[in-house]
Amino acid sequence: MKDFMFEAEKGDSGTLDGRGLTIGIVQARFNASITEALAQACRSELIALGVAPEDIDLVQVPGALEVPLALQALAERDRYDALIALGCIIRGETYHFELVANESGAGVSRVALDYQIPIANAILTTENLAQAEARQTEKGRDAARVAVEMARLLERLA
Repeated sequence: MKDFMFEAEKGDSGTLDGRGLTIGIVQARFNASITEALAQACRSELIALGVAPEDIDLVQVPGALEVPLALQALAERDRYDALIALGCIIRGETYHFELVANESGAGVSRVALDYQIPIANAILTTENLAQAEARQTEKGRDAARVAVEMARLLERLA
């Protein structure tokens, strides 16, 4: 049995190298102040990693439940090296939180597996607005790093 151990592809600065990658982002508008901050941090990090601004496409959808369908439409274009899902689901007083969190997460995973494309899932699921605000910037950056690392990993595994 052969083990596959690949380090993320590094650029000259020793960081992840996003040069030449094309990334699609799907952003839910619900809880817009959070998702705008996620998108800003994600886009800034992608550019810092070397992804050209013109190679980053952003699509907005109403909420987290609509994210997987938009991801699927982007994946079908066969243009992207990786995709990113951005959204924010804050617990309320009803079962709706669980429904949206579970179904959006399952949908994101299904698209990734069906289309064999890396998808960084940064749909926040929090108890309250303060928790979402505390995570919005770092999770946006994390999503960018995951997308670049996984795109490079799949290139090497191909």
